[in-house]
Amino acid sequence: MNQITAVPAAQIIVSVIPIVGIVIGGTVIFFYLLWRHMQIKLLIKSGSYKPVRFNVGLFALLTGILLTGVGLVLTVLIWIIEGFSYPLLGGLVPFIIGICLVVFYKVYKHS
Repeated sequence: MNQITAVPAAQIIVSVIPIVGIVIGGTVIFFYLLWRHMQIKLLIKSGSYKPVRFNVGLFALLTGILLTGVGLVLTVLIWIIEGFSYPLLGGLVPFIIGICLVVFYKVYKHS
């Protein structure tokens, strides 16, 4: 049995890379939110702020279509590889959520 073991230094580097990425990503998001908050505060003070209206129906449709597509592909792929077993839920969950969001869009549009 040939078993390849990694050098301990390489194992440490490989385990630190995701942590560093998460910290840097969190820092970028924090400063974006801080600067956006300050910008909106200054726009309100100057009287030129116009709030953006969020379109819930369009967001539900977009995320529903995306989740349905991804979930369908994952479901078919996992079903082919693993068969009918618990890992199939990894594809069924986003597929069902996507279908529910598309149904929500249909109901929301008519109300």
